[in-house]
Amino acid sequence: MKSRQVFAAAAGALLFLAACSSDESDPSTNEIVDQLHRNAAEFEYAIGGHGGTLTLATISEPLTFNLELSNDAGSSGVLGYLFEGLTETSWLTDEVEPLLAESWEHSDDGLRWMFHLRDDVLWHDGTPFTAHDVDFTFNQVIYSDDFNASSRATFEFRYLNPDTEQWEQSEMTVAALDDHTVEFVLPQPFAPFLRSMGTAIYPKHILEGPIEAGAFEEFWDIDTDPAEVIGTGPFTIGEYSPGERIVYERNPHYWLTDDDGSPLPYLDRVVEIIVADFDAELALFRDGTTDFHGVLGEEYALLEPLAQDENFKLHRRGPGFGTTFLTFNQNPRSNEAGEPYVDPVRRRWFETTEFRQAVAHTMDKAAIIDGVQHGLGYPQWSSVSPAAGDFHNPDVRRYGYNLNRANVILDNLGWLDSDSDGIREDDLGNPISFTLITNDGNSVRADVTQIVAEGMVALGLDVEFRLVNFGDLVTQLTTTYDWEAMVIGFTGGPDPYSGIGLWHSGESLHLWHPNQVEPATDWEAEIDELYIEASTELDHDKRLELYRKAQAIAVESVPLIYTTLGERLGAVRYVFGNETPTLYGYWDLRYLYRTDL
Repeated sequence: MKSRQVFAAAAGALLFLAACSSDESDPSTNEIVDQLHRNAAEFEYAIGGHGGTLTLATISEPLTFNLELSNDAGSSGVLGYLFEGLTETSWLTDEVEPLLAESWEHSDDGLRWMFHLRDDVLWHDGTPFTAHDVDFTFNQVIYSDDFNASSRATFEFRYLNPDTEQWEQSEMTVAALDDHTVEFVLPQPFAPFLRSMGTAIYPKHILEGPIEAGAFEEFWDIDTDPAEVIGTGPFTIGEYSPGERIVYERNPHYWLTDDDGSPLPYLDRVVEIIVADFDAELALFRDGTTDFHGVLGEEYALLEPLAQDENFKLHRRGPGFGTTFLTFNQNPRSNEAGEPYVDPVRRRWFETTEFRQAVAHTMDKAAIIDGVQHGLGYPQWSSVSPAAGDFHNPDVRRYGYNLNRANVILDNLGWLDSDSDGIREDDLGNPISFTLITNDGNSVRADVTQIVAEGMVALGLDVEFRLVNFGDLVTQLTTTYDWEAMVIGFTGGPDPYSGIGLWHSGESLHLWHPNQVEPATDWEAEIDELYIEASTELDHDKRLELYRKAQAIAVESVPLIYTTLGERLGAVRYVFGNETPTLYGYWDLRYLYRTDL
């Protein structure tokens, strides 16, 4: 599992998922969690048969085939079939397990790690996988200064220089000692190190040339023949028809075997049909075309009585990791033409903490849960989902839906509707007017954003709500920075450090003000320090305390205003072996097999 967050285009992605606390759940949640624990404890792999297809539908489409340059869940989801790390995270237990590495050991201080790699792994083109690929991945891809590798934030080790009292950062050293042994030397302890070793490893023999030629950013782009994208994973991309489908073909030389020595994966292929919206996803599941469906809250009551007749089972799995939130652009910089990314008048509003707190009180989470999620959702108050278990802070400040309180906050700022036209002006007389965007193709997010917009309009703000193409939205967030307010989703993970790219002020995914040389505010500086300290703290209870403090600070300053967490709902055909719902997933795709062949 990659230790990074990406922009999520759609709900219902097949991700590893984690346990939830009961803090923001209905009373049935504990029963759900207990059953999922039992499913995992009682599960045993069966010997399956080869052949067949798993068919899915998705509204997401990849923006690139270069995983290390991707920031969106559509791209990383596609490429997750092709690439592997030294470790993986169990879909049954959430424990870190060997993958491309067979074993490892470390020094007592946790700074020196030795990984012993498998000697039977081939890249898709038949070239042997070696320690030199690992060395190359870290030293020439992730740590390259020529492009912005999306995994780099995970492996930047920050520390406070006692002499200068300035924050500095350094890298770990990675060296291939022989063809199947890699040494990692860390500059300081790193608590999520083994989990982070799930980051993808890339083929040196394919990528070294483009990197040396300065062409890596154009290599494996979305126009590349997908057959040229080479990994070690259980599937290759056999076909990509934009707007239509992606077909993954079984890797016949994959290294993993079952207990009888038969090669995995069992399935011949996986097909993802690309559709325009969630209605089309549901239609394909109802007519028997697809085998799995990420169920929306509004669909659950429809599907529940149909399960037996239409040959599927429904699963509830509590709130997920992924978060959806409103954020405002506070970027003070300018483009190459010298024009500010954000109009200074608007940026002054967005930088005002009281303004963001007032807006937080307009977030009608009950309306979202009832009207969009049809009762199958949970209000989110903290930056870490309750899906992350005890890392979640249930005691953060809560901005309940309260228009009266929101009005008082803006009134106290002197931001009043002085001309009685229904729109407030700031204390300098500027009408408070801005554009709110979210991505098209996701009806749930569009409906949520409509409720968010209505709440702000009720406060006297002039809000223009627009839908934009998801690829354009990601470009605005990461390249052009020309947006004002946005509702967007991020994936998450069981360890809060996966959010370092979002929460550290110096990172590119620090959405509201990215790539800061120095923290712009005291609260951002404090969150930076807490995330860094938590990453070096090996005592679990102390890590909890640090991350919970960071959550409390983030909520006070509200750079992100959270909406709700949807219930994780899934429908699976009764035609698969080695499948069971757990807190972290439904299956290991390599072992999944069809029982109807």
